Amino acid sequence: MSKLVQAFLTGVFFTFFIDFFLFVGIKVNYIDVYEIDLYYNILFADNQNLYIYLFFTLLFGFIVTYLESIKISLIIIGSLFVLSFATLIPSVGHFAATQILQSKNVKLHDSKHVYHGDIYYNGREEITLYDYDLQKIITLNKKDLK
Repeated sequence: MSKLVQAFLTGVFFTFFIDFFLFVGIKVNYIDVYEIDLYYNILFADNQNLYIYLFFTLLFGFIVTYLESIKISLIIIGSLFVLSFATLIPSVGHFAATQILQSKNVKLHDSKHVYHGDIYYNGREEITLYDYDLQKIITLNKKDLK
């Protein structure tokens, strides 16, 4: 197996594990807290950015395969693993999720109502919104919105 293929596959492996724990923290400390009906697999698949994933795949593959210093490789990869595991801490996981998933102060319209609030999660078919007027979390069907 060529060293380039080995670097790519190693990068995919490490990036997957870091990404996995990032989304576990988001699921446990954000999705479950707001009782959003969402499976982990959908969260993981729908919120992947291919360019960021590819960048980290190439970076980790290069670090592990081509970097001569094992200490530097361990420090870099280990630090990113620790940051990824940190999302399992409730405050860190919630903060990461709000940065990735939440949209503040939006207006949504359907045929009868105007909703003003924060989007907690924008899913495939539904939007979970905290409505300022109702002061509660509501779920809106995307095909009903204008």
